[in-house]
Formats: sequence, structure tokens, C-alpha cells
Amino acid sequence: MSRLQPGDVAPTFTLTSDTGDTVSLGDLAGRKVIVYFYPAAMTPGCTKQACDFTDSLDALQAQGYEVVGISPDKPEKLAKFRERDSLTITLLSDPDKAVLTAWGAFGEKKLYGKVVEGVIRSTFVVDEGGKIEHAAYNVKATGHVAKLRKDLGI
Repeated sequence: MSRLQPGDVAPTFTLTSDTGDTVSLGDLAGRKVIVYFYPAAMTPGCTKQACDFTDSLDALQAQGYEVVGISPDKPEKLAKFRERDSLTITLLSDPDKAVLTAWGAFGEKKLYGKVVEGVIRSTFVVDEGGKIEHAAYNVKATGHVAKLRKDLGI
């Protein structure tokens, strides 16, 4: 598994959203995009992170950022997640984990002291030209959005 670094070209994707629309990274060209990967909708850590991004969305958008959350969950589960937690960020489904893998966000990780294969909670900032500006792997769900906003000066 190779990890993305600042300066790398962001791997393209076209995925289905919780509303059934297709969203591609190319659709967001010319804008700054925060792409984050999380293991599973409606789990405590993932809910905290999604709610933090939703709570920060206005401030992020005011600085020109869009937010896209990607998980292996099916669109139907993502729709329930949005509804249950009043999420306003874009939620995308990657059930075959191809995008997760391309971004280095799927592979071996430690979970409760054991090495397992799964989604690696990761966040990236993609610049207007489609290059990785910021890459963070194995981020903590709690406090991550606040740290990212601080790092971005927002």
C-alpha cells in the first residue's frame, strides 16, 4: 500500500452519493476539497467526525473548501446516516474499496492491539489543481476537524 504525499496528483474517483447522485473529483476541479475516509457510518467515532465536519462546513466553505466523506457503506446506509445525524457534508459510497485503496486508506492497521485489514481513517486536502496539499493517515475521530482547521488557518 502506497501512501499519498503532498504534491502527488489526487487519484480520481466517481462514486455514488447517499442521494443516488454520482460525484467525481473532477466535478470539484477548481475548488479546494477535503476528502476524508472513515470506516463505517453510524458508529460512534465516525458519527463524531461527520458531525464535526458538518458543524464546520460553513466556515470551511467560506474559505473555499468542499468536504467529501467516503466509506465502504452502501448509499442506503449513508442516507440513514445523513438523516439520523442531520449531516450536510457530501457522503460517498465505495463498496468495492477501490478508491479507498487508491488513496492508501485501506490496508493493514492496528485495532485493539491486533493487526487487521480495514479502512484507515485518513484525511486529505486537494488543491484547486487536483494535487494533494495535506495528507494525514490514522487520524483520531475526536478533535481531528479542529486540528485540521487549525492547520489550515480556519
